[in-house]
Amino acid sequence: MKRIRNFCIIAHIDHGKSTLADRLLQETGTITERQLQEQTLDDMDLERERGITIKSHAIQMKHTHTDGEEYIINLIDTPGHVDFSYEVSRSIAACEGALLIVDATQGIEAQTISNLYLALEHDLEIIPVLNKMDLDSADPEVVGDQIIDLIGCDESDIIPASGKSGLGVQAILKAVIDKVPPPKGDLAAPFQAMIFDSVFNNFRGIIAYFRVINGTINRRDRVKLLSTDKEYIADEIGVLGLDLIPKQTLGAGDVGYIISGIKDAKEVKVGDTLTTVENPCTDAVTGFEDVKPMVFAGLYPVDTEDYEELRFSMEKLQLNDASLVFEPESSAALGFGFRCGFLGMLHMEIVQERLEREFNMTVITTVPNVSYIAHLPNGVEQVINNPSDLPENKGLVMVEEPYIKAQIITKSDYIGPVMSLCIQKRGELVSQVYLTADRVELTFSMPLGEIVFDFYDKLKSISRGYASFDYFPDGYKESDLVKLDILLNGDQ
Repeated sequence: MKRIRNFCIIAHIDHGKSTLADRLLQETGTITERQLQEQTLDDMDLERERGITIKSHAIQMKHTHTDGEEYIINLIDTPGHVDFSYEVSRSIAACEGALLIVDATQGIEAQTISNLYLALEHDLEIIPVLNKMDLDSADPEVVGDQIIDLIGCDESDIIPASGKSGLGVQAILKAVIDKVPPPKGDLAAPFQAMIFDSVFNNFRGIIAYFRVINGTINRRDRVKLLSTDKEYIADEIGVLGLDLIPKQTLGAGDVGYIISGIKDAKEVKVGDTLTTVENPCTDAVTGFEDVKPMVFAGLYPVDTEDYEELRFSMEKLQLNDASLVFEPESSAALGFGFRCGFLGMLHMEIVQERLEREFNMTVITTVPNVSYIAHLPNGVEQVINNPSDLPENKGLVMVEEPYIKAQIITKSDYIGPVMSLCIQKRGELVSQVYLTADRVELTFSMPLGEIVFDFYDKLKSISRGYASFDYFPDGYKESDLVKLDILLNGDQ
């Protein structure tokens, strides 16, 4: 166990973390030149096309350190986009260290900061890396100062690197082994592991990925999940290389997978605790929270006969995408379909595309909206997902809508337009902080309903792409809202 290191990579979207991960895999000989393709860990077509990481990916590397010992290094690559921050929180819970990658040409952005705070809450060892140093527009002094201000490290701690040229890769591996603490855990204790991801395989059922906290597990052991108490047999266990590598036994600190012939998608929950039947652990693993959907929209099959097939596809997708929630609903115009909750607009697009690609389902999407809470005279609070469910005015005390805290980091030249956009969207300025002479962080309190549709696109266009945006739920607040009915040929 002293020779195991688990770490993840934190970065804003487009700061080059997947390319740098490729270099680490090459340097440690985990993949050969022949297997290497751009962004090896981004294995969904969609991820490669958009150049973004959507799923967290785990892979094991072996590296011989300067002390002559061979170390096992588990890398968990994480997404950088705001919609997928729940993927990041799962990965962080399975690690002891994190590489904080900052683009030397762009500086620190909103996403970097929010994911960094997540890592600090879990007491991870942070290793700062300045990426893209091979570009002429790199500004290591200014960006280096930003990093020092943010995490309070020394200048000598920052590793200059380039995913393209392979600069700094050796230094990163050395820092991971020297600075990241080995996993804590007791090999003699009852087996306890946290599931951080799962995928569905048509032939083998569900493959669950887990991180062992305490104890050991052997092939053919009887295991159970703490949340459901259902028992299974561990048909195959092993570690994650580029492919699955079967092993006879796994112990505390290891990151691995288990196949036990589970076919039902609902049984395996991400964040659940896995233990053995003979010697069960009593406590569940903590430090993992459920995600709350922020944006709601209806998904309907183009052909109403495909309703059951759509349900089946959504359940499969939900297994691999822990944050998708859905329930059946019907519409007078579109027939039967599902009311789905997403983390944001990008997440909604990705789900739609994955349904089309992976399941050949063509769906109609309704305009996205948010949930409101209606307070009725009898003291009941009713959740409203669809405006048609809102009671008449005389039956209402008040309506509350969800608010968010929006953090926008932009160049100081664009403060005016950014502020007027936020105020136009019913936002109120909470604070304004200058990070450097020409970069400012604006914090607004605004209704979620105003940002779900086109806010992000508008923000990008008025700031010429310089503004980065991140948001956190901020509870419900009373609002002055009315329902607008539209009559078509006299029908409502």
